[in-house]
Parts: sequence; structure tokens; C-alpha cells
Amino acid sequence: MDNAWRLKGKLLLVVGELDQNIDPASTMQVVNALIKADKMFDLLVIPGDGHGAGRTTGPVEYGSRRQYDFSVRHLQGVEPPD
Repeated sequence: MDNAWRLKGKLLLVVGELDQNIDPASTMQVVNALIKADKMFDLLVIPGDGHGAGRTTGPVEYGSRRQYDFSVRHLQGVEPPD
């Protein structure tokens, strides 16, 4: 949070609503710091999922697809396929 103003480049935050390893409120504190620092970012909240949201439990296909699309879009500079 203290270094949110230093963000350069693209950022995708993924948080599971039921994360028991890192309280989702901590992610929201980072989100708040990024907003206050006027930094652009993407946030994906996956309801009913825990730590590793979108990769290990819950709606795996959706979370994985969103992470893949983000990487293709911002690292390769092209639109991902449908």
C-alpha cells in the first residue's frame, strides 16, 4: 500500500471472496491506495472462491481465462481470441 504510487505498467488483482490466507480486506486496502495514487489497474473478485481464486477451485475456467486474456492483451499487445 505504501508503494502504490510507484506502480508502472499493467496490474491485475485477483481475489477470492472467501480467501482464508490473505483477508480480502487487505486487497481492498491496496485497491484504495491505488485509487488514491490515481493508478489504473484491473480487479477481478471471484465470489465463493478462496486463495488461488480462479485457478484451483471455484470457477476455474473463468478466472484462468481472465488471467490469460490480461497477459495476452498487455504482454503481447494483441486482443485474445474469443
